[in-house]
Amino acid sequence: MIPVTKPYLPSREKLDKYIDGIYEREWLTNNGPLVQELTKRLEEYLGVENLLLVSNGTLALQIAYRALGVSTTNRDEKPEAITTPFTFIATASSLKWEGVEPVFADIHPDTWCLDPKNIEKAITPQTKAIVPVHVFGNACDVEAIDDIANKHDLKVIYDAAHAFGVNYKGESLLKHGDASILSFHATKLFHTIEGGAIVFKRKEDLETAKKMINFGITGPDVIEELGINAKMNEFQAAMGLCVLDEIEENLKARANVWKRYEKGLKRFLQLQTKTEGVEYNYAYFPVVFENESALEQKVERLQDSGIHARRYFRPSLSEVTCLEQNSEQVISESLSRRVLCLPIYNGLSESDCERIISFLRPNI
Repeated sequence: MIPVTKPYLPSREKLDKYIDGIYEREWLTNNGPLVQELTKRLEEYLGVENLLLVSNGTLALQIAYRALGVSTTNRDEKPEAITTPFTFIATASSLKWEGVEPVFADIHPDTWCLDPKNIEKAITPQTKAIVPVHVFGNACDVEAIDDIANKHDLKVIYDAAHAFGVNYKGESLLKHGDASILSFHATKLFHTIEGGAIVFKRKEDLETAKKMINFGITGPDVIEELGINAKMNEFQAAMGLCVLDEIEENLKARANVWKRYEKGLKRFLQLQTKTEGVEYNYAYFPVVFENESALEQKVERLQDSGIHARRYFRPSLSEVTCLEQNSEQVISESLSRRVLCLPIYNGLSESDCERIISFLRPNI
């Protein structure tokens, strides 16, 4: 069986050494030494400042909304945030959970990211933020989005769950916006089993968020504000440090798979257009079929052969009833019915890649 992805498992010997240290110190959580070390190493590797580790990527979004004043505890207020319907449910459900109404704007037909042309017409007096997604690690039009945000005095929180290590015009893509969030879920390019991070533009926002992730506690017998438990623990950080040690090997292996797919399929299937200036991380390989029927036929053939691809993202969030959105988003809804992510992970053999390619070519 070939899964759509496999968690990267680093050296067991190295992980055991980190775990031995945890047992010796008996310091399991509350900003332990491994969390501190991983914070510093990730800032260095990614080329960013003001990075805060948290327990998962969804809480990273929720903490970012609160730290930046997008969400509110006032039930009489109805803040809104403009976001994309072509994304994982957590992007929108985290807004809803925080009392912020997600307002969808359609995506660009080639890059699949939130189209700036559709943002401005969705702005209302209740709009507090823009929440774009670097879809499959492809960079949004960050300059255009910044211009709109500055014009209307809006916060920008990038869902960069897929964009670990992605550079744009020679610098980390995570530097854009008021904050960017990362997911370190086990299926991601870089992971801590579960986990996530927020990269803030301003240090004062980082300091605010630090209080929030530990119940608002700032010292013995001192609680300054309402908070939640969103801390990363030492065992998560240990896995992250091991995975980071081997990240270049992992990237190289995924890049080889990605390039083999591209060479074998670009003449037959639509691929995502990369934003100019992006240095990609090879985290995903999505392909687009002419129609849903053609996709379903290929998926069935793949599954019959033990190959599991994923229809990602389906459905378009504009069609999810519990989000209570009535606006039609034509491009997102069409794409969500025709897009398929192929297996990609370190360890996928050349022969398996070629077998997958052969199933997807016409008349096979």
